[in-house]
Amino acid sequence: MSETLSPSVEDFAEMFEASVVDRDSFEQTVVKGTITGIEKDMAIVDVGLKTEGRVPLREFGLKEGEPTVSVGDEVDVFIDRVENAHGEAVISREKARREEAWERLEKEFEGDERVNGVIFNRVKGGFTVDLGGAVAFLPGSQVDIRPVRDATPLMNLEQPFKILKMDKRRGNIVVSRRSVLEEDRAEHRQEVVRDLNEGDERDGVVKNITDYGAFVELAPGVDGLLHVTDMSWSRVNHPSEVLNVNDTVRVKIIKINPETSRISLGMKQLQPDPWEGVQAKYPVGAVFKGKVTNITDYGAFVEIEDGIEGLVHVSEMSWVKKNMPPSSIVEPGQEVDVMVLEVDEYKRRVSLGLKQTLDNPWEAFAEKHPIGTILEGEVKNITEFGLFVGIDENMDGMVHLSDLDWDRSGDQAIGDYEKGQQVQVKVLDVDPDKERISLGIKQVDNDPMDAIGELKKGDDVTCEVSAVENGGIEVRVGGDGGPKAFIRKSDLSRDRNEQRPERFAVGDKIDARIVAIDRQSRRLSLSIKAREMAEEKEAVEQYGSADSGASLGDILGAALKDTDDA
Repeated sequence: MSETLSPSVEDFAEMFEASVVDRDSFEQTVVKGTITGIEKDMAIVDVGLKTEGRVPLREFGLKEGEPTVSVGDEVDVFIDRVENAHGEAVISREKARREEAWERLEKEFEGDERVNGVIFNRVKGGFTVDLGGAVAFLPGSQVDIRPVRDATPLMNLEQPFKILKMDKRRGNIVVSRRSVLEEDRAEHRQEVVRDLNEGDERDGVVKNITDYGAFVELAPGVDGLLHVTDMSWSRVNHPSEVLNVNDTVRVKIIKINPETSRISLGMKQLQPDPWEGVQAKYPVGAVFKGKVTNITDYGAFVEIEDGIEGLVHVSEMSWVKKNMPPSSIVEPGQEVDVMVLEVDEYKRRVSLGLKQTLDNPWEAFAEKHPIGTILEGEVKNITEFGLFVGIDENMDGMVHLSDLDWDRSGDQAIGDYEKGQQVQVKVLDVDPDKERISLGIKQVDNDPMDAIGELKKGDDVTCEVSAVENGGIEVRVGGDGGPKAFIRKSDLSRDRNEQRPERFAVGDKIDARIVAIDRQSRRLSLSIKAREMAEEKEAVEQYGSADSGASLGDILGAALKDTDDA
């Protein structure tokens, strides 16, 4: 008993330590306290542990200049320290409210709920908002759906916000008023959209114009897109050509997307479709007047009726101007005659031709210059397959490699020509449908094969050596205008010792026999050996027989003597 009434030093130390721990656990927490007195502008609050603290009355709020609390009221306060140098607790009602607000806001943030607050100050980049004890930042971009020039009417009014971000350690809260407005507008939009149907006609006000269309307000907060292609059946280059902001227009609801609530509108759908029955109105082959509305790299669009445009492809613009930009042939706004080439009502396409309304110069050329006509022209271009020769204004004809020279190959002959050179050509063929003119240079002169007349295989001819080569000799038959032929080395003589090309010289006259002739391919084969063997055989038949006993030398000698006598 005496031990209890007289605690030891150790017992007292333990009790003091426990007391300190209890007191320390109160610090930095919110506790309930009782107002025990009010002195001037301060409230005295008992927070337990035989400790009191002072809180300014303004932290509890004033109503008509009078405090809203009185002696005996229980209030929540935040304990900074249990005891200061004066033995009083350092407490704060504001910090208590802030702690309460943070706990409440964290729950609302987790539940994606809206919070009420008041915009009370402007800061750099936005505003500060009181969320019932906690201060949040409202970025300028999150004030409204559209940019706000003057936010004064929005300040000091309680209104809903959405919390975008919270960081308690740093004491940062970011809120958005715009998100609330967008949610409300989306809900309102869905309600309005539910009352709309595709095909409905409505009056609306043009709110905004872009390069691709205009946004038309059908109801407060509910816009629809009127695309530029749905404004008129005629071509519209820019929406501003048809509409102005704040114009009231009649539109038709074309489509409603139930998932996004997006509305597509149309104006041209309120007018008759000009494409209906277009095939009957514009038969193929008929010629109509039209106006050039647009020019592209591949052709020009011509409007032949309000709302109906046809494409004149670049290949159908001119008979002779090839590979030229359409802008060099027609210009926007120009009125032209066009012929209908094809109509596809399903794809809403009309193909038109401009050149078909003009005289075909290829047909005119064929009439004026029949096959066989000789013309003079300028070499316009040299390609791997021949020459292009300008023979008329903007018209070229082609000389194929095979029509350059009678004797040489085209690859050899084409080296004789260069751009700008004047040449004579003969018209070989004209194809107006394919727009082609075939010309020949070698045909201007006679065919050397004509010089050999009616000669045939087995006939002997006299020819002149024109070239001596290792493998034989080249000869010309029938004089300067005759064809060339090549006598191979093995055909130069019956005697092997005489089969030497070098024993001949250019200009020598020799006799040879035709061993092959092909007038179609223009090939002529000659042989001196064949002629000698033929003469030998003839001599044997005439001057000797198998049983005469005469030698070959006797027979040939007799034949040669007769020849000399003759």
